[in-house]
Amino acid sequence: MNISYTKNGDYLLPDLILENKKQYNIGKYGLLRLDYIKNNKKSLYIKLLMNDELNKYLHEIDELVEHRVNGLVKLLAEKENINEEMKCNQQLLWIKNMNNIKNRAEETILKEYIYVWYNRKRMESKISTFL
Repeated sequence: MNISYTKNGDYLLPDLILENKKQYNIGKYGLLRLDYIKNNKKSLYIKLLMNDELNKYLHEIDELVEHRVNGLVKLLAEKENINEEMKCNQQLLWIKNMNNIKNRAEETILKEYIYVWYNRKRMESKISTFL
């Protein structure tokens, strides 16, 4: 690897240029993960940033967590008999129960994927077991 440097005062700074890669939109869960790794996993953050993989990594986390939360909400709603009939007949009760389920699902999934470090292979195996 051939890196060029620019002298700035007494220091030599590397000339780092990012490649033109596809930029992804990052949602709620990707931004939560970004905040977590910036504050608690600085070495991971710097490694991803320097390798120009941060945006893709956050996008993958965002998609994975979104998929897992939606799946868990659907599973819990079926288990607790919250269905379309309840939605038509008892709207406020349905809203209360669905908000409760979504909060529980998010809390569980956020602990697994946002606030704990999983490597990609382990993450991919979790995806395949869920699907």
